[in-house]
Amino acid sequence: MGKLFTFIGLGLVLALALLLAVVAGDYGPWYFAWMVGTVMIVLIAGCGAVLFDSQHEKGNGEI
Repeated sequence: MGKLFTFIGLGLVLALALLLAVVAGDYGPWYFAWMVGTVMIVLIAGCGAVLFDSQHEKGNGEI
């Protein structure tokens, strides 16, 4: 039964991706790059915050 739900879920993801591709048209690559870039910026900022916090804790409060 679990494989059936997985299959149905992946089918829905595929249908959504096709719908977005049709709606976006020629602008699809631009929107894809925008989404990937936004995710990368958020992840890099999060990693920077974690590193800053880690270094701040080890440095006796000095920056």
